[in-house]
Amino acid sequence: MDGTQAQEWLATAVAEARAGLAEGGIPIGAALYRDDGTLLGRGHNRRVQDDDPSMHAETAAFRSAGRQRSYRGTTMVTTLSPCWYCSGLVRQFGISRVVIGESETFQGGHDWLASHGVEIVQLNDPECAAMMRAFIEDHPNLWNEDIGDE
Repeated sequence: MDGTQAQEWLATAVAEARAGLAEGGIPIGAALYRDDGTLLGRGHNRRVQDDDPSMHAETAAFRSAGRQRSYRGTTMVTTLSPCWYCSGLVRQFGISRVVIGESETFQGGHDWLASHGVEIVQLNDPECAAMMRAFIEDHPNLWNEDIGDE
């Protein structure tokens, strides 16, 4: 995957993360794309807004995409390394690639996904990292709840 395309697709996820933050939620965004560039779905973490512990950004994007005949050849783009729950979703449905905005603030399941043949593209995006660092500093209890560390 070329870096320009990955950055363009990440912009969709970043916009979702900002929307989630503006709603009082956790600033993690995601988008699901076909290889031809078709946006299938997008979403952001809505655990706080919906009082739903399963509504992670990747889950929201996946649900937004609706039922597909196959998810092979699709790319999940996320502002933060996917947690084990979201990594399981990627693996369960055969999503071929995960583009990660950053994994500095949270080391999710991307190494496990790579070991099972999922292509991982790490962008080390400074905006994604700064947004998460600021959120974690301002809302440590909510962050710990989100990652199951409390």
